[in-house]
Amino acid sequence: MKKLYTRGILSYVLLLFIFVTPTFAQESISDDEVNEVAKGLYCPVCESTPLDVCPTLACADWRELIRDKLAQGETQEEIYTYFALQYGDGVLAEPPREGVNLILWLFPVIAVVVGGLYFGRTLRSLKVTEAAETTAVPSTLSPQNNAKPVRPLEHYIAQIEQDL
Repeated sequence: MKKLYTRGILSYVLLLFIFVTPTFAQESISDDEVNEVAKGLYCPVCESTPLDVCPTLACADWRELIRDKLAQGETQEEIYTYFALQYGDGVLAEPPREGVNLILWLFPVIAVVVGGLYFGRTLRSLKVTEAAETTAVPSTLSPQNNAKPVRPLEHYIAQIEQDL
């Protein structure tokens, strides 16, 4: 009888240890550590909402999942990989710089460089055109005063004022 009683207590202590240990492990993981990981993830349900500030119940569950994974000793990168595999690269605040995502990283840089070159070329051609107009095209005479020389644009402005 004493042997059976000892087995029961031992079983009870073992079960208690099994179920209470994860609770102690989770308590050692602070909310700051969970939010540090959650900052790098977006809510898979809400659009463009970081996981650390999302108020939905689903996000609360995902934060608890992060807490569990941290308690199990997983790193931040492993958790990001888990979420990316489960929900796609769209949940990552910083998508990986490989494959199709590489285009998303390089396109803004390429667009700025090409736009700058085009803008510089356009300014240079405007300077060349303006210099050519002032030296090659003689000034025209104003329609109101035949003796006063004006530039071509001023001729159009004078014509509009005369018509009004």
